[in-house]
Amino acid sequence: QLVESGGDLVQTGEPLTLSCAASGFTLDDYAIGWFRQAPGKEREAIACIDSSASNRGTTYYVDSLKGRFTLSRDNAKNAAYLQMNNLQPEDTAVYYCAADSWYCRPRLDPDYWGQGTQVTVSS
Repeated sequence: QLVESGGDLVQTGEPLTLSCAASGFTLDDYAIGWFRQAPGKEREAIACIDSSASNRGTTYYVDSLKGRFTLSRDNAKNAAYLQMNNLQPEDTAVYYCAADSWYCRPRLDPDYWGQGTQVTVSS
């Protein structure tokens, strides 16, 4: 399973890092996609990190988040992270991580989903 943590209520401009920890499988065998769902909106894919074996952990971001969001992995902890800087009210959403046994691509088909973690950015 995947367990996310790190969601919080923050002020505009503050940073926050979300964690995605795996149990029962090796996270680095999977591409990890990050998604978010804002109130009243559909869930959207925002970033993805390939496994070390597939494309050497290359990261991908939607254009609107490049430069503010950063993906990483800690294989010793079997975890992945989404570091978010300069958060804005429009970043308010439930954030999800998901593990896909293939590589990062526009439409993932994850084998595992996290439960989601709430990020709220106040103005």
